[in-house]
Amino acid sequence: MAKPTSSPQIVWDFGTAYELFISLHVLLEPEYFGIRPSYAASVRARIPAAERKLLEELYPLLGVPLKWLNALPSPKDAISALWALKQIPPAERLIELYSVRENYESDNPEENEKHKAFRQILLRIADEGKWLSSDVDFFHKLFTKKHGGIKREAVESAMDWWSRQADLGEAFLTAFQSYYQAFFEEEEKRIEPVLRAGLERAQALSSTMDFEELFVELSQGLQFGGEFYASTFVLVPAFWTTPLVFFEKFGGDTMLLAFGARPAEMSVVPGEMVPDALVRSLKALADPTRLKIMRYLTSESLTPSEIARKLQLRPPTVTHHLRELRLAGLVELSLMHEENRYTARKQALEAVYQNLNAFLEGEQIKEMA
Repeated sequence: MAKPTSSPQIVWDFGTAYELFISLHVLLEPEYFGIRPSYAASVRARIPAAERKLLEELYPLLGVPLKWLNALPSPKDAISALWALKQIPPAERLIELYSVRENYESDNPEENEKHKAFRQILLRIADEGKWLSSDVDFFHKLFTKKHGGIKREAVESAMDWWSRQADLGEAFLTAFQSYYQAFFEEEEKRIEPVLRAGLERAQALSSTMDFEELFVELSQGLQFGGEFYASTFVLVPAFWTTPLVFFEKFGGDTMLLAFGARPAEMSVVPGEMVPDALVRSLKALADPTRLKIMRYLTSESLTPSEIARKLQLRPPTVTHHLRELRLAGLVELSLMHEENRYTARKQALEAVYQNLNAFLEGEQIKEMA
């Protein structure tokens, strides 16, 4: 897609309903988001067994319904979202939640065809109440590319659920209601003021820098470009994903970006004394290979293949190390090339040293800008 000649329009959105869905997604894939697995497991254990099993098997494949959440009326809190979900007939609940009936249009014909096939298969399964072996082949390939080594049996289980839309609609709502009662009802009170402060900070920054700078700042290291080009951006503060982002393109040329708004001095685990951002940074820098990578990236921008050749390592090994550095907010990532390109975030490195001293001396920790 060609780069826009003018800055995108910014639309601000806010609501803890986003975090109801985002937090559960993070708790189901804690290692990917840098959350302690034992803590995530302890939260999931509060959900009744049947509902927990459904969420663990199905929700990571479905993902966060950003488009549906964006369309909710204010106040967009968790109770409002659950109420809105309950108003949808059970047999249509998941289809509407994930906009399965809506067309998807992008500048990439291949992506359009893939999404068309995706929608058609899901609608046929929902309509006929059964799935084919070829359907499992299609989704197994799709989910393996997106989630890694997913088992075929997991895809078959998801297809079984999808073929029973009324049962799935009821079970899905019950599961989310259980999650809200078991955990998110209290969590919402803790994070709501943090999200508001994050929104206000982002809005203040938008008046002092151009959009490309703002994008890098809010995404903590993603360069604006490539698949992120859009004429309108809906920007939403998120707590649980920090420093990573959730994004989805919809409405023609509109991109929703849920950016990390959790402060550097605050841990995702309630009552935790040591801030997550500091721990992630120190763990990332404690590895000799990652230190070598950072040394290279402080002087030039490199792709994973280029780093692999310099270090004489396999590309997957380098990709793993780069993911840890990205999770710590220590590298900048550009998606504007055929292969991702990384650069060290020198200000973030300086902030690590300052934040370690601040923590040891009991002072205020700075944001890793």
